Amino acid sequence: MINTDICIIGAGPVGLFAVFEAGLLKMRCHLIDALPQVGGQLSEIYPQKPIYDIPGYPEVKAQELVDNLMDQIKPFNPTFTLGERVDHLAKQEDGSFIVTTSDKTKVHAQVIVIAGGLGCFEPRKPVLENLEHFEGKGITYMVKNPETFRDKKVVLAGGGDSALDWAIYLSDVAKRVTLVHRNETFRGAPDSAAKVFDMANNGKIDLILSANLKQVGGNGVLNSVTLESKNKEEIKIDADYLIPLFGLSPKLGPIADWGLSIDKNAIEVDTTDYSTGVDRIYAIGDINTYPGKLKLILCGFHEAAIMMHSAFKYVYPDQKLSFKYTTVNGVNAF
Repeated sequence: MINTDICIIGAGPVGLFAVFEAGLLKMRCHLIDALPQVGGQLSEIYPQKPIYDIPGYPEVKAQELVDNLMDQIKPFNPTFTLGERVDHLAKQEDGSFIVTTSDKTKVHAQVIVIAGGLGCFEPRKPVLENLEHFEGKGITYMVKNPETFRDKKVVLAGGGDSALDWAIYLSDVAKRVTLVHRNETFRGAPDSAAKVFDMANNGKIDLILSANLKQVGGNGVLNSVTLESKNKEEIKIDADYLIPLFGLSPKLGPIADWGLSIDKNAIEVDTTDYSTGVDRIYAIGDINTYPGKLKLILCGFHEAAIMMHSAFKYVYPDQKLSFKYTTVNGVNAF
């Protein structure tokens, strides 16, 4: 059992900034995210995308923002459970909660903060016969531990940053990496695409363009992947692992069953403190909705600050949250 003050569901930018606001109030945080790394959409979908509406940054890359947020919260020692989805929420007699994840990790917290962005991300799966028979037996949709693929034959499928980045990284880990993409050009960062083309030209990876996944095969576990070219020719590849990286579909997931007020896959909140109507559960960031809501990172930051001041009373019920100001050399200070 992991014990904490605040359990934050979602480790995207708003969830990370919420840790900072909690830390200022001496509250501990544990974050849970279904993705294998922090950063939410910023890290998973467009790490190199420039962002222009963060105060103090005329322009900042998505991953740079995530890295800076991690540096900002480091003094408060947050803990993380990554690569696991929140499946169950159980309220205790004292009003606190026990959260259970898809891998049976349990977290006990006084307050729940839902900062899940657009919801729980689920991988977009290729339409292949018997696909489910090989899930967990050679087919996986994310890379939790790269060492899993050490000296293995790995087929990656996709044309975005995730496919490019993992092709580059796993080329030094796997026995052989094959990257398959249905088009001739990539959607990901041009620099990463150039590196992949160079690696293919130098024989470090196999690159197959203008081809689609057609079939997977094996006896209990995956041992082959069959492709179909644009000329309808079949290409069979020996494979220990297939990693389709076709992006993620946002879904509200089990959160929809927690008795919250839901409007079009968003959680309705009270803008006084971004509470959900269920005692001790708050929702901040893109996952909430209210009149005049703007789905901007900076709005989520504002919501996190207001919300944590409200959550204080559940973590420290015998203390009053107040600030005293004094004047030092004519300057106001805490």
